[in-house]
Amino acid sequence: MASRSRNAPTGPSPFAVDATALPREKFADPLVTADGSERASVALTHLDTLWFATGTLCNLACANCYIESSPTNDALIYLTAAEVTRFLDEIEAQGVREIGFTGGEPFMNPHILAMIEDALSRGHEVLVLSNAMKPLRRHEAELLRLRQAYGDRLTIRVSIDHHTQHVHEEERGPGSWAPMLDGLRWLSANGFSLAAAGRRLGGESEALARNAYAMLFAAEGIAIDAADPAQLVLFPEMDASADVPEITTACWGILGKSPDDIMCASSRMVVHRKGEPAARVVACTLLPYDPQFDLGATVAEASRPVMLNHPHCARFCVLGGASCSA
Repeated sequence: MASRSRNAPTGPSPFAVDATALPREKFADPLVTADGSERASVALTHLDTLWFATGTLCNLACANCYIESSPTNDALIYLTAAEVTRFLDEIEAQGVREIGFTGGEPFMNPHILAMIEDALSRGHEVLVLSNAMKPLRRHEAELLRLRQAYGDRLTIRVSIDHHTQHVHEEERGPGSWAPMLDGLRWLSANGFSLAAAGRRLGGESEALARNAYAMLFAAEGIAIDAADPAQLVLFPEMDASADVPEITTACWGILGKSPDDIMCASSRMVVHRKGEPAARVVACTLLPYDPQFDLGATVAEASRPVMLNHPHCARFCVLGGASCSA
């Protein structure tokens, strides 16, 4: 599905997972693992975050994009403001704290500002994931208006794949570093609630990465506290073809973790796949295409438990301890 842009990276992702190939017998049965153990599942304890996938079109074509976004991939078509309103109406009385918008690049969707304001006007916190490049900068005046009206309830999380230009552009393509930094500086100078999403190279410790990001932010005058995991999120890598342990019901005790802490215990995502008549709800932000994670046409239908039958469930959520929400 992915297509290349003229500025796309030419080599492999610098963040590629170093692992043997995933055995074909793993993640084959939703109920049991390859060794016959009971597969772990996660129940929706409460809906804290409802995500909207605004579409897969993006101004970049990264070396390793989990959702395969690119300038020509419209596998997830643009959501409309009316579709977002329908789901916001459904959750009106449910006490949902946060509405998230992801892509693709959300600011390429022509309805994005109406969607953001719809959510903000209902009292939700709003998190928008962006690369802070030209699509966002086209909307400076309206973003300043929203910032004035709603303050820190609107947060922009900018993707900075590495604290060095060289590695960032190996992943995101040549010429992607300077406009991203310029967008970040503009957001910071205008007082937006800001966060960054970064990554670590193999062998690079979290402490080293956070310190290097902190130096970058200080040098550029960007108001992000790199020591705060909520302001600088360092995501684990994902590769569905690389081997990873399956998660059984026994793993919760072994790992000292609770299913209630996993992303699908508190969030769902709305997607509109190309060729389908309407938007639907999937288990999480990582799995918009896999039919086993399509949970229904409404948020109510999507409240059933999720079987952790995908490598991303193991590597990103359980073993990686990550969540896309703020």
